[in-house]
Amino acid sequence: MDSTKRVLIVEDDLHIAELLRMHLRDEGYVVEHAADGHAGLRELERGQWDALVLDLMLPGVDGLEICRRARAMARYTPIIIISARSSEVHRILGLELGADDYLAKPFSVLELVARVKALLRRTDALARNARMEFGSLSLGEIDIEPQAREVRVAGKSIELTPREFDLLYFFARNPGKVFSRLDLLNHVWGYSHDGYEHTVNTHINRLRIKIEADPAQPRHILTVWGHGYKLSAAAGGETAP
Repeated sequence: MDSTKRVLIVEDDLHIAELLRMHLRDEGYVVEHAADGHAGLRELERGQWDALVLDLMLPGVDGLEICRRARAMARYTPIIIISARSSEVHRILGLELGADDYLAKPFSVLELVARVKALLRRTDALARNARMEFGSLSLGEIDIEPQAREVRVAGKSIELTPREFDLLYFFARNPGKVFSRLDLLNHVWGYSHDGYEHTVNTHINRLRIKIEADPAQPRHILTVWGHGYKLSAAAGGETAP
């Protein structure tokens, strides 16, 4: 593993932060901790971070605002949100603002470390793949520019979160192939844990809202009942079952 990977933890619970810092350092990462939102923003703007572990409920600037600021920066920093706010609305807000993953408290420290490792591996793999891509990927009315991470549907530019883009891009590279939710967790998220399939459902639903003319009758991302999901090989000429 690359020992130069740098992880920033923004968490006001010092016990949780110290546990995370200890375990991440044991994995060879360089880890820094900020105990409030203002310090977190300063560190985020000062350093070249490879991953951000971010609590939502912080003194000063809250985690959602830090997430928003991070996504406005030129450098892309993978973000894992950790929070006691386990409600659907806060999870969706964090993902919509561009977070890559969400883990509700209380959580296993070892699981979070595994997710950080998986996210960094996934980010490195996507960067390598992007360097190998020299043109757009087109399937029916869907056009994807991997290097710019831009998507157009029927000529219209669509704004996707980082994970939504990764999910659509994975489908587009495997048109017509059916993937279970656990398959998608493994290939797109970089980990496969029973009980987290709802994360896939949430992203599929939000992706449909953005790319389908009628999300209730999708023509692009189809449900294959009892098996999973697929991207229509026609990408516009097939209707959902």
